[in-house]
Amino acid sequence: MSVERQESKASVTVIGLGPMGRAMAGAFLDAGYAVTVWNRTAGRADELVARGAESAPSAEAAVAANDLVVLSLTDYDAVFAVLESVESVLAGKVIANLSSDTPARAREAARWLAERGAGQLTGGVQVPPSGIGSPESSTFYSGPVELFRRHRAALEVLTGADYRGDDPGLAQLYYQIQMDLFWSSMGGYVHAMAVAEANGISAEEFRPYAVATASLMPGMIEFFAPRIAVGNHGGDVDRLAMVHASIEHVRHTAEASGVDGALLAVLSEAVGRAVAAGDGAASLTTMVERFRRA
Repeated sequence: MSVERQESKASVTVIGLGPMGRAMAGAFLDAGYAVTVWNRTAGRADELVARGAESAPSAEAAVAANDLVVLSLTDYDAVFAVLESVESVLAGKVIANLSSDTPARAREAARWLAERGAGQLTGGVQVPPSGIGSPESSTFYSGPVELFRRHRAALEVLTGADYRGDDPGLAQLYYQIQMDLFWSSMGGYVHAMAVAEANGISAEEFRPYAVATASLMPGMIEFFAPRIAVGNHGGDVDRLAMVHASIEHVRHTAEASGVDGALLAVLSEAVGRAVAAGDGAASLTTMVERFRRA
């Protein structure tokens, strides 16, 4: 890619060309950006190069090419492996770190980059690769607001941008609590599916009933959130003792079907402790306080 092309077009570097990174680089290309890419396995860049991307010969060259560098890596161990190899060219760069890890690791990376004259915008992408390039999709961002404002247009090529604040850990915090809900819910689905199949019920037979049960959750969240916000855990709608009994019925059904009941046993044990401590008449939402104390 010529110097003239880099100067005449908005430009960005994308490092990490797994499915998400490839989707991001593709979205930038579709939006008319000059895109530089780098990946440890160089072959992953071939399709993007055919579409007009520049494949940098090294991570250092990729970072040096543009002011905005998007990282899409497995975790922050991979992030630091790349950043430490490009330390000499980091000054003045803005790293949009869209890799997943803990809020603490995001803050650590932001401090490390600041010490070397670079800035970090932490991102938590809320969609799979298929959602990249859609304004209806969303990504959490946090970090210096001036950096977010400067690069918002580029970031919104990928998805809508939901800025959460200056703390670089906030985007990862919002992302991880979303994933807490998602994986807990999907874990429940695949466990229920295992029990269904153990009893001769197919995924297609179970599908409409699973969808119907999942559709109850938005209304329940809308109902319970204001009560949790004011610390109202009265069991007028649900009682923890009944919740515990129901979980135990499900666990026994699973185990009698030859299905591992460990997932349910963990929840049952936690709820059972609360009931034994005198919270049997309280709502399930009292577990928010108990989980926090734990």
